[in-house]
Amino acid sequence: MLKMIRTSASSYSHGSSTSTTRGMPFLHSTPLVLFVVNNYLAFFHSRSSNPTKSRETLLRNRLNVSNVEDALKVFDEMLHSRPLPSAFLFTHILAQLVKFKHYSAPIPLFKQMLLFRIVPNHYTLNIIINCYCRLYQMGFSLSVFAQFFKFSLQPNVLTFTTLINGFVLQNRVPEAAQLFRKMVEAGHCKPNVVTFSTLIKGFCMMGNNTAAVQLLRNMEERGCEPDIFTYSTIIHSLCKDTLIEEALNLFSEMISRGIAPDVVTYTSLIQGVCNVGQWKQATRLLNEMVSKGIFPDVVTFSVLVDTLCKEGMVVEAKSVVDMMIQRGIQPDTITYSSLMDGYCLRGEMDEAKQVFDLMVSKGSLVNVLSCNILINGYCKQKKIGEANKVFKEMRCMELVPNTVTYNILIDGFCKAGRLQEAEKLFSEMQGCGQLPDVQTYNILVNGLCNNQQLSTALELLREMEGNKLELNIVVYNTIIEGLCKAGKMDSAIDLFSGLSSKHLQPDVWTYNIMILGFCKGGLLSEAEKLFTEMKEKGCSPDGCTYNTIIRGFMNNNETSRATGLIQEMLERGFSADASTMDLIVDLLSRDTVDPVLVAWLKDSV
Repeated sequence: MLKMIRTSASSYSHGSSTSTTRGMPFLHSTPLVLFVVNNYLAFFHSRSSNPTKSRETLLRNRLNVSNVEDALKVFDEMLHSRPLPSAFLFTHILAQLVKFKHYSAPIPLFKQMLLFRIVPNHYTLNIIINCYCRLYQMGFSLSVFAQFFKFSLQPNVLTFTTLINGFVLQNRVPEAAQLFRKMVEAGHCKPNVVTFSTLIKGFCMMGNNTAAVQLLRNMEERGCEPDIFTYSTIIHSLCKDTLIEEALNLFSEMISRGIAPDVVTYTSLIQGVCNVGQWKQATRLLNEMVSKGIFPDVVTFSVLVDTLCKEGMVVEAKSVVDMMIQRGIQPDTITYSSLMDGYCLRGEMDEAKQVFDLMVSKGSLVNVLSCNILINGYCKQKKIGEANKVFKEMRCMELVPNTVTYNILIDGFCKAGRLQEAEKLFSEMQGCGQLPDVQTYNILVNGLCNNQQLSTALELLREMEGNKLELNIVVYNTIIEGLCKAGKMDSAIDLFSGLSSKHLQPDVWTYNIMILGFCKGGLLSEAEKLFTEMKEKGCSPDGCTYNTIIRGFMNNNETSRATGLIQEMLERGFSADASTMDLIVDLLSRDTVDPVLVAWLKDSV
């Protein structure tokens, strides 16, 4: 439930991207902003101070501004002084603004430079390209790139790396890869470790670990040494895809090359092994990092707390939180939310509320996600009043409920049979500007069907179809099931038959619902026909399918057809459930017993 890694990235210093594609936790993008700025500032400070240019020396002393307002003021003064300062001094102001992460501010200043015929250098253009990339405006970035040739400048490795990073930030990784290939083929400048690492990060964001590892090997072949960021990025991606062995192998390779892992690397591995239940491995890695003088930080501890809670080990998770505090590491929103979720999963709502109240007392720790966790916990325990109370408190905390918040509470009202309140909340949701999603409608449809309000559910379905909402098979399954339970098989058949016209394919649940409906109605030939159809259409029956149709035949005294299906079920690796077993036992108690049943019983024992 928690999206831990979405908010924890800012704790680390590997870079500055806020992209969260594939949930890259605590791994920033390549440190391109610092690379762009520091690359320029190093050049700026390395320029010799010519005594004849005392005026520029004085200006240079004023350029180390401490905030955006001062930077803009100095730039304006420079623009109106005569003679005009050099492009390097103007560029220094642009670099300072980027350092403050005000990516939009340098752009109008750059345009003023051009109006005053101040010819930019390649540092200037690289900074502006980076600003447009950070603002997700790649079209303008490429336009600035074209200006290199206009001003007879040669794009350098930083230029290409910045553009590649811009494409990656917008999840346009194929275009980033294409630009990288063109850069290599042209041969004017060699990609460096930042270039390679940026594209590797893009491949990992897409989940293309194979391409990421291939690029790692390619950079080695080209004599470019990978760094800690390169390895940590791939290790984290492998762990996200539960490829733990591959991640550990890469980790060993990194160490053998003399690249020391940091807290980010270890945290990725610890989260990876925890996700697959390798607790001994997690303990080993934790002890190993501490023995190397690398101490867990708030993100590492939060990973442990979240994993322990999901395993139902809330007491141990609480001990980890206490340990954090003893070591002077303050738990953050993620840590406390994980602990609260752990209590909710165990139904220990008093303890969950205590954690929530503690977060409130600490000021800014509570967010919408925290509230959603507590509201969901109350709803699961059927404490709708308490859930609604937290919902109303959100406004007092100036928190705006999101679609997930409304979905949780609407579902709670529906399951409690309080449909009027659910419908009222649905209307309120729309009035507050929160658009219902497919899940919202499915919750309402399910609530209406479960409370025998099929006509209203069908009206809602027509409304959704009329609004051109992209409905999934789940919504239709819910209504088909409601119709079958109500014995309205004709209506269920009509809805089922119309799925293809809506470009929806029935799934195994759809078939199971219809087969059960036919069996209950004594329409065994229709059930068998549908059973055959689903196999022909590539939808494999599951254990529920077999048990449903077998019981249907047994309940209608079609023992021979049932025994044939029992044999098929066994061959496909499925077993009888409790209800089917009761019927089989009843058949075995009769005077004449089918040999297939006897064989099945022997295999079961």
